[in-house]
Amino acid sequence: MTTENSGTALVAGANGIIGKALMEELSARSDWTARALSRHPHPAAGAIAADLTDAGATRAALAAAGDTTHLFYAALAPQPNLAEENRVNGAMLRNLLDGLAAVNAPLRRVVLYQGAKVYGVHLGPVPSPFYEDENPRHIGPNFYFTQEDELRARATRGGSSWSILRPDVVVGDAAGNAMNIAMVIGAYAALCRAEGAAFRFPGPAHVYEGVFAQVTDAHALARASLWAATAESARDQAFNFVHEPFRWRRLWEKLAAALDLPIGPPVPMRLAVHMADKAPVWNRLVAEQGLSAMPYERAVGWGFGDFVFHSAFDLVSDMGKIRRAGFDESVDSAAALLLAIGRLQAARVLPR
Repeated sequence: MTTENSGTALVAGANGIIGKALMEELSARSDWTARALSRHPHPAAGAIAADLTDAGATRAALAAAGDTTHLFYAALAPQPNLAEENRVNGAMLRNLLDGLAAVNAPLRRVVLYQGAKVYGVHLGPVPSPFYEDENPRHIGPNFYFTQEDELRARATRGGSSWSILRPDVVVGDAAGNAMNIAMVIGAYAALCRAEGAAFRFPGPAHVYEGVFAQVTDAHALARASLWAATAESARDQAFNFVHEPFRWRRLWEKLAAALDLPIGPPVPMRLAVHMADKAPVWNRLVAEQGLSAMPYERAVGWGFGDFVFHSAFDLVSDMGKIRRAGFDESVDSAAALLLAIGRLQAARVLPR
């Protein structure tokens, strides 16, 4: 397997689940220089604060990033509908690439991240496993298509090469992120303990018993990203990157045992509705355990939990392509979730 030399990385979305893990992995490597880019301040030295929706401000902010050789694009701006999501997120990537071109950055490769929405799972049941080169595109809008087409077009015009990684339900320890399933599960567990309730799976029985699911550990994804940024076999290719699929019953029982909570049959409740009155309990736990005083409404993305726990069909991504290309690391899903929950507890943002 041929690889390029490493270089100077710019991590867009450095405060997010993927970006945080990327910065930690890059910072531990002596052959990489890492620079964070985010809308809000980032603690890393030399970090750049920029609103990527503003082309002029982005170009001005990137004056300090003229040495960028690799871009890891993990920025995301959720919007109320697909058309607006497509418009905003497509423009953000375009503004960033234009800004790097304006400062003559010697950009060699862009690593982009796409979720299972690229296969149409947000529209309803789709066949699985998901194969990178088999599923035809559905009609847009889909910002993943727009961003991918942007990279392809620039490469055709002589721009940098690209690589795309497609994780699913990323497990990490970024606080305050609406799509942090480890925070959802950890908060749900803490509130169950506080109220003396069983740790019951918050979704339908058919999901608990019969639907395959999958996750991606953020730090494993970061290591896959460094491979994708430098391996010749990853040039201009898209890869699924998930861990072995599981049934929720098996994983939930492992989580309950590790968290020392009693378990019961699943209950098909909607967390966004059922947990809405738990702010007083949460605030009491925060005060008792000396935790970060993040507002309850912002701390936990209950709606994302509902999306994950109420899936009506199997979610399985084929992993053959990335393994044949040379990256074969995998992580135990339960272990990844427990490790992320432990990190959130150690950071004093999640109650025990």
